[in-house]
Order: sequence, then structure tokens, then C-alpha cells
Amino acid sequence: MTITIAGIAGSLRRGSFNRMLLYAAAQLLPPDAELEVFDLLDRVPPFNEDWEADPAPLAVARLRALIADADGLLIATPEYNGSIPGQLKNALDWASRPYGAGALQDKPVAVISASPSPRGAAGAAADLRRILTNTGASVVGSGLAVPGAFGQFRRDGQLADPDLVRQLRTVTGDLIQAVGGSRAAA
Repeated sequence: MTITIAGIAGSLRRGSFNRMLLYAAAQLLPPDAELEVFDLLDRVPPFNEDWEADPAPLAVARLRALIADADGLLIATPEYNGSIPGQLKNALDWASRPYGAGALQDKPVAVISASPSPRGAAGAAADLRRILTNTGASVVGSGLAVPGAFGQFRRDGQLADPDLVRQLRTVTGDLIQAVGGSRAAA
């Protein structure tokens, strides 16, 4: 049976480092796993409790369905002003509802980040792990923060540093292992 991992890049820019990091992670998944990236983040409207039970926006329904149907979730976040982008937080608010029964509840999630900064968006990644924990998601491992992103990717979008590739392989492996554990518990 194929393992499905939903992927979300917190940056709206198509050529973002975090989108490249998601696709680099996809290349490291085992043959029986696939990554499906949510590409409608820019279409998710601000969270509105009035729409919570029956979300009118199609992008919200697709976001919730992608996460709910996936075995695990991989989120790549940039760091904007010391934290996660507002659009990513907004999408997580939608996915976490209704409270206690949202698509994120008990979902194995791994967090990765990339930034031109020397810390690689580690602050945003820490905030994201805290937010995910508060939503009821099951955050896996310590993630990966890629610093100095301008020099970390080859022209083909893959990571150039073998040590970062090894670390990213560990993150994806930990997520796949957590998915196996959650499947066994179900």
C-alpha cells in the first residue's frame, strides 16, 4: 500500500527555497511513498468561524481533504519577521477545525525550513512545531533548518550539501516510520 505524504510550502512564491526543499524531500522518499503538494495556499481565505462547518471556499475543502486523506504531512516554512508566514498559520487554523476533530488531529507531521539567514528559519520552525502541537498534530523529530539557502541548492533544485541530504533523509525516514506506527495503532 502506498504511503501518501501531504506537503505544504509556507511561501507563496513558486521558486521559493522551501518549495525546492519539499521537492528535494520527495526525491528521498522510499518507492512506496509519494508526496502530494498543496498548491492553493494563496487561495485560502482568512479563517472565519462562520464558514467552519461547511467551508464555502474550495481551497479550504481541498486543504482539509488532502491532509485528512494523507498518511502524514511535511511542512516547509520560511521565516518572516521571526516566525511563520501569516498565510501558513491561517491554513493551519482552517485545517485544525473543528476543534478536536480537524484534519491535523493525531496526524504525523515533520517540519523543515530554509532561509538565506544563518539559522535557516529555525525560529519559524520552532514556532510551527509549537502551533502544530497545539492543534493536536503529532510532531515528528526535530526537523531540518537549511541555512544560507542561496548557496544550498543545485540548478536542478536538489540540495548540494551531502550532509543536508543525509539530514533530510532522516527527517523523511522518521516521518515514514511515524506513519507506520500510526497505521498500526489505527
